[in-house]
Amino acid sequence: MSLYDKVFQHLLVKMDAEQAHHLTYDALRAGGPVLSRAPIPGGRPIRAMGLTFPNRLGLAPGFDKNAQVYDRMGAFGFGHVEIGTVTALAQPGNPKPRLFRLPDDRAIVNRMGFNNDGSAVVAARLARRKKREGGLVLGVNIGKSKVVPDDDQAAVEADYETSTRRLAPHADYLVVNVSSPNTPGLRNLQAVEKLAPLLAHVRRTADEVTVAPLPLLVKIAPDLSDDDVLAVADMALDLGLAGVIATNTTISREGLRTPAAKVEAIGAGGLSGAPLTERSTEVLRLLRGRVGNQLTLIGVGGISTPEEAAARIEAGADLVQAYSALIYGGPMWPRQILKAL
Repeated sequence: MSLYDKVFQHLLVKMDAEQAHHLTYDALRAGGPVLSRAPIPGGRPIRAMGLTFPNRLGLAPGFDKNAQVYDRMGAFGFGHVEIGTVTALAQPGNPKPRLFRLPDDRAIVNRMGFNNDGSAVVAARLARRKKREGGLVLGVNIGKSKVVPDDDQAAVEADYETSTRRLAPHADYLVVNVSSPNTPGLRNLQAVEKLAPLLAHVRRTADEVTVAPLPLLVKIAPDLSDDDVLAVADMALDLGLAGVIATNTTISREGLRTPAAKVEAIGAGGLSGAPLTERSTEVLRLLRGRVGNQLTLIGVGGISTPEEAAARIEAGADLVQAYSALIYGGPMWPRQILKAL
């Protein structure tokens, strides 16, 4: 058992999950000047979407919603970091408590609700970013503001447009998130008839505010049917997207080791971590089988071990991301994964 395992089992697991996150966040902010200049350890560079990634491993969104510590994460081994999800309007998110650990399943349940400082504030922070050759690749993940009704397509497109105009000039790639279960109606936007015009609008907007074409991706849920996954793949090809990220959190609670009463007491939210491994891999295989080598695929969801990271690459992922596994594995976890990649 590592030192981190002992700290986690005897201290962190007894602390409110969101409080523990903020303590980690504060420590990273304090260590900024040192960590932000540290070289990215290990790994082998890979070209994807016209970008050079220092390695295949990235930090998924949710850890750094507000672009305050992303530049520190390369020191731990991440080759790219996806910030967000950022919305056009600042919003507090859902009532607390809203973040829960399921240690028996090495999983997390969250119903954060896109709590963030808003695209204007985040864009101002990113404007100070200094890009380094061969350095950390930055993805920006944008979502719908809660007050915008999902059945008003014009309002939805305007909301995403605002975020795109502000954030696209500072991103290395941009992700449209329509797959979180914690914003009412958001997943309805995954229907191709709504998603295609939204992505086309974001594409046009990004082209207006960037000098070179910015890679645009969409992130989908593991709860889509196989037919819907294939429909998204076809749409991504038709629109000329750079790629697809598979997958977001799930609303399923099947097969958990955690007692049902505890799971029920926690309530609604997206489940992440080890229970997603099988379905996220299945979705990735479906996508790769459909798009061939024409799109970049990022595998995320349930990658906890070096073997699982390697298996996701074998299933068709060009890049992989994780977040929940970092919580359970600690600061040395990324280096363990890099050895397999």
